[in-house]
Amino acid sequence: MEDRLEPACAACEGSADRVAWSARPFTWARELAVLGAAALAFGLGLLIRPSLPFFAAAYLIVGAPVLVKAARAIAKGRVFNELFLMSIASLGAMAIGHYEEAVAVMAFFRLGEALQEAAGEKSRDSVRALLALRPGLVRLSRDGNWVLEDPAVASAGEIFLVMAGERAALDGEILEGEGFVDASTLTGESLPVSLGPGSELLAGNLSLDASFTARALRPAAQSAAARIAGLVEEAARSKAKGERMVSRIAAVYTPIVVAAAALVAFVPPLAVAGQSLSAWGYRALVLLVVSCPCALVLSVPLAYFCGMGGMARRGILVKGACVLDSLARARAVVFDKTGTLTAGNFRLAAIESEPGFGNVEVLALAAAAESRSRHPVAAAIREAAAERGLSPGVEDEASEVRELPGAGVAATVGARRIAAGNDRLLHLEGVPHFSCSSEGTVVNVAVDGALAGRLLVADEPRPDAKTSLARLKRLGAARIVMLTGDSEAAAERLARRVGIDEWAAGLLPEGKLERLEAVVRETAAADGTTVFVGDGVNDSPALARADVGVAMGSGSDVAVEGADLVLMSGELSRLPEAIERARHSRRVALECALIAMGVKAVFLALGAAGIAGMWEAVAADSGVALLAVANALRARSVRAPV
Repeated sequence: MEDRLEPACAACEGSADRVAWSARPFTWARELAVLGAAALAFGLGLLIRPSLPFFAAAYLIVGAPVLVKAARAIAKGRVFNELFLMSIASLGAMAIGHYEEAVAVMAFFRLGEALQEAAGEKSRDSVRALLALRPGLVRLSRDGNWVLEDPAVASAGEIFLVMAGERAALDGEILEGEGFVDASTLTGESLPVSLGPGSELLAGNLSLDASFTARALRPAAQSAAARIAGLVEEAARSKAKGERMVSRIAAVYTPIVVAAAALVAFVPPLAVAGQSLSAWGYRALVLLVVSCPCALVLSVPLAYFCGMGGMARRGILVKGACVLDSLARARAVVFDKTGTLTAGNFRLAAIESEPGFGNVEVLALAAAAESRSRHPVAAAIREAAAERGLSPGVEDEASEVRELPGAGVAATVGARRIAAGNDRLLHLEGVPHFSCSSEGTVVNVAVDGALAGRLLVADEPRPDAKTSLARLKRLGAARIVMLTGDSEAAAERLARRVGIDEWAAGLLPEGKLERLEAVVRETAAADGTTVFVGDGVNDSPALARADVGVAMGSGSDVAVEGADLVLMSGELSRLPEAIERARHSRRVALECALIAMGVKAVFLALGAAGIAGMWEAVAADSGVALLAVANALRARSVRAPV
């Protein structure tokens, strides 16, 4: 597959090679050879007469690619862009005998492109590292032997081997082996991660000191590394509002400039006696060179791309530059609770049984009913049962399983109908009960329509939750809201611990979406955007509805795929960092636009007055482009964290 992106500016086909991935790797040797050959021809033109053949050769050496791209753009109906301006300005200079200036226009333009491409190459390095996560071969178990195969032929359930010093080619559950892996390229986590039997090994993880035998959880095309590669490709193809603004400006700006240059060239000689068409034509060519919008269409997209590259190095994957604009204006942040504000590490805290039932029986029945559920609370119940020597709940124990999102699970265990879930499930099952208030997640257990008891499951907040929320407030997030399907008591307990003043509990997915839509409308009325942070399948509607949907990297595949931004390390501290970096990138992009337009306005006036000639125009055009591009590189890093 060709690593190439679409042009960042629809009005400028040639800019694709400057802000996008190049199918042919950039090399200074190639560029210096081209410029050296042009310099030799230029020097001969200064020394030998007639000079036109040598100047023409120098012009074509550096300018032929620009002329070809301009012609292709015209053939496709895209006439007015900076390639068109550079072409007619330099060809006009050649036509009136200003050979040196014509060559200089193209040479400086080519040099500016080369410097910008070299700068952009650094920004793309971190993203390329993500695309190189997938090894080309995997050791699969075939007829008792380990066989090297293309990962694409592996299917879920197959056994594969990762040796020490190798990267995993598939996502898998470790069956044998215990050691450390380097997950930094995948998650941004700098410390090695300890894995053992039962742990999930992700494609792209580098084994540092052990061999792992694992069972593939999904095909290679659906692995974590493949999803990340897809996110990066999608991100690089996206255009920010700022970039689309540049495209719209260029589409209007270029024909206006061409018309203005035509008026400068022809009106004075025709309207005023004694005025030379050659002199005014030269001024018109100067205007065309100065007015070339290349600085604008180069630097603004580069500022966004550099910002995205810097975030990728920190384990923050952005699906599109437009996300940076929305994230920079964030004024409300809405969180899911379980697995987002909390680590999702539930532990059974207490068991309460009703008359006629014992604690052990209530736990055993709940573990059996939850045997097929992948919810963290269900996993905690099964783990608690196993620790007490009970059946941890195997899938064969339960039948007629019905999982109700936001409520719980109902299943048949043996001859009895078991319901395990929250208060809503008891209402749905018609189980008589009284309300209770406990500081934690309450799982009610009912047997054949009668309440048997309840389990209290506690979940701790993420270690960085409180400090991250405080940073969000300092960054201007006027509203921080928590929406959860958990109980009111559990929601209030967590909210007070992490510093949230607004929350809603007991919500189904549609309830979350309804509450979120209200926040989005209110925030939009104040000219701000709303960020939603979640990790589960039930968060997908909210992730799609928010101005910016943020998924935890440890969350479900559906959440990760549907989000606009992914925190691969699962650290909440990366969210305020992402907002800060987005604002920095946006500021840099605006600075680039102001630099480009301000300097050009001055030299346009000087050119129209005849004060600035072609050499000054070349210096102004190339100089402001390089200045703006150099400024755009500042978007790669943020040195002053909040």
